[in-house]
Amino acid sequence: MPNHYHLLLSPAIENGVSLFMKKLNMGYAKYFNEKYERSGALWQGKYKKKLIERDAHFLYIPYYIHLNALDLSMPQWREGKIQNITQALKKLREYRWSSHLDYLGEKNFPSITEREFLAQIIGTRAQYEKEIEYIITNADLASGSNKLE
Repeated sequence: MPNHYHLLLSPAIENGVSLFMKKLNMGYAKYFNEKYERSGALWQGKYKKKLIERDAHFLYIPYYIHLNALDLSMPQWREGKIQNITQALKKLREYRWSSHLDYLGEKNFPSITEREFLAQIIGTRAQYEKEIEYIITNADLASGSNKLE
């Protein structure tokens, strides 16, 4: 995304996520600003975190994160109004800045994601893609994703 990103993180130590995010955002902003001879913030607003308290949200979050990339070219997914599923899936595969390709089992960047704990839930590549298709064509599910932000 041009002005924000989403991560699904689990803390290894107390306040670990907050410390990680601070270092990530500050370090990348410093690198980017020096490289492009600029100053100032890079991201839309301040770092926000949402505690996932319900299993239903935890199960849906990977899909929401991956589908967020469709906002760039097919924002109608948020209303469940995707007409061309093949084109939407192609757009998701073309977006390199997501772990979506990792979940499909395709090579992208060197992966640092750990998906094994979700493998039994998400299932095979075919099951994962079928769920993506179901979400982007179902108005109730797609519009519900906005409530997770």
